[in-house]
Amino acid sequence: AGRLTLLEGRFGDMQSLLAGCDVRMVDGVALDLGVSSMQLDRAERGFSFRKDGPLDMRMAGQGTSAADLVNSLKEADLADILWKYGEERHSRRLARAIVHDRQTTPFHSTTQLAELVRRVVPKSKDGIDPATRAFQAIRIAVNDELGEVDRGLSAAEHLLRPGGRLAVVAFHSLEDRAVKDFLKKRCGAAARPSRHLPSTGLTRPPSFRLLSRKPVLPDSAEQSANPRARSARLRIAERTEAPAWDHSGGQA
Repeated sequence: AGRLTLLEGRFGDMQSLLAGCDVRMVDGVALDLGVSSMQLDRAERGFSFRKDGPLDMRMAGQGTSAADLVNSLKEADLADILWKYGEERHSRRLARAIVHDRQTTPFHSTTQLAELVRRVVPKSKDGIDPATRAFQAIRIAVNDELGEVDRGLSAAEHLLRPGGRLAVVAFHSLEDRAVKDFLKKRCGAAARPSRHLPSTGLTRPPSFRLLSRKPVLPDSAEQSANPRARSARLRIAERTEAPAWDHSGGQA
């Protein structure tokens, strides 16, 4: 009894949430990024293009919904989101179609949006549903997921005591790239400025040590048991004794 305490909040709020429980440092932090299977499987949450439900996608149930975003953004801004967060090659064509259709019938359901995407975006050879990238992009924008990844990683860096472990599971390339770049910088492996530029004289002791240079991938048995794990990438690092960096990349 008393070994488990559940706290609801965002990754970036870890420090303040734990401070409320009089916890200042921890031995380990595990971040499971992105949307959960439970959220995808509940049609009323509005995350899945395979289930008919309200076009919501809000993880916390508060703030701007996916419907608000899709029905109000300018065409150029919508295209930017589809490209930046979904890497959707047909982002401009899709944004144009969304803006055209919403003038007569605003988007309120997942099925309504998914059907439009499938009508506009050609099927891919890999068999992935054409709506996959668009739904991912809108969900990331609604929840500021990449911003939350950055804030969560920084919070973990400040909370972990020397020797503590950070384990992060990402499920798409944008998340994994953010985690990889963060750890490269904190481990002192980031690209250095040109040798032709004058030295700034600044050195930052690495605050993490990578425990594996390559991400850990699910094996065939795990993928068979859980198909949604096929894109998972696990990265693990150990906290050093160096001070945590501030959010701008300097020493805190």
